[in-house]
Amino acid sequence: QLHLMESGGGLVQPGGSVRLSCAATGINLATYHIAWFRQAPGKEREAVSCTRFSDGATTYVDSVKGRFTISRDSAKNKLFLQMNSLKPDDAGVYYCAADPVDCGEWSAMYTWGQGTQVTVSS
Repeated sequence: QLHLMESGGGLVQPGGSVRLSCAATGINLATYHIAWFRQAPGKEREAVSCTRFSDGATTYVDSVKGRFTISRDSAKNKLFLQMNSLKPDDAGVYYCAADPVDCGEWSAMYTWGQGTQVTVSS
């Protein structure tokens, strides 16, 4: 049974850090392009970062460059998002997603998790 499950969200102060995890069952993340998306209240869901298994290429939305780092642990079949220097605008529900063909828009990804909430507030 194919399943992605995010964890690690919570309340963090501005300037703080948090690491999100995404555990996969039913698929081998080592053979998938994997991504993080987020959605803030009243805003459209946006792609935060994606890493391609085929060539290791990694992309980030401009607003998180230099602060967020996406990584995968193929042995554990997990995806991570290290989030540093958090800002209130980073708050939202964060989702992991995977696709065997490419990094793409949310609707184009093959499978998604249920999301984990990140709140950035003092």
